[in-house]
Amino acid sequence: MRLSESERDRLFTRYGPWAIVTGASSGIGKCIADVLAAAGFNLVICARNQQALDSLADHYRETYRNDTLVHAADLSLMEGVLSLTAFVRDLDIGLFVHAAGYGTSGLFRNADINLEQNMLQLNCMSTLQLTHHFSRTFADRKRGGIVLLSSIVAFQGVPNAAHYAATKAYVQSLAEGLFRELKPLGVDVLSAAPGPVESGFGQRARVHMRSAMKPEDIAAPILRALGRGSTVFPGRLTKTLVFGLWTVPRWAKVRIMEKVMGDMTRQGK
Repeated sequence: MRLSESERDRLFTRYGPWAIVTGASSGIGKCIADVLAAAGFNLVICARNQQALDSLADHYRETYRNDTLVHAADLSLMEGVLSLTAFVRDLDIGLFVHAAGYGTSGLFRNADINLEQNMLQLNCMSTLQLTHHFSRTFADRKRGGIVLLSSIVAFQGVPNAAHYAATKAYVQSLAEGLFRELKPLGVDVLSAAPGPVESGFGQRARVHMRSAMKPEDIAAPILRALGRGSTVFPGRLTKTLVFGLWTVPRWAKVRIMEKVMGDMTRQGK
């Protein structure tokens, strides 16, 4: 799914000429980078996989004749975050898309605490550090856009994925607050809260998703929503799941998610 010509022009005029996308080697991050490259943006793509990033950059340069810079870094580490902000210091970045992240599943008491701490560092701490950096940069320039990847699990506790859901609740709350803070300064903030996506999340989190969206089907809807609201629920499946539970009390949503995630976790083993 691609952007219309008018949408490409709107995004480039408002946020160009450079965009940075983390988690760009696969999944939602890669598909958002694909759409931005096709829209004429110069790109900084960041992930841990140097080889995948190099291949992607070559494709963008050959296909779209844009400038694409690669920065391989582990954003769960402070040095990775600092190296990225230093790398882009002299570029006219107008759009920051933070798609790096992963999930875990299973009973919290049985979790590997080192893995959970690493997820917290990547999903929350890197979001804090990078969003703070680009909030200040964009506010000083009076223009810019920030897209953070939340999830539909961010809106209630989720037994069998309690900590992962908590990290996404952090992202969702931060984006909603910053939407109001930065809007008067010319900076747009968007939380993208998709439902199940075939992005490698299921395999890493050890869950089996019987129905899931393709990341290429939600990348353009996410970008279309930037500048038009604080949260987008991209994809038909996401909307069905979210609005189907819209009037359900929070305690009941927790019970429903307990059953859903419990079934997915057992099948993913």
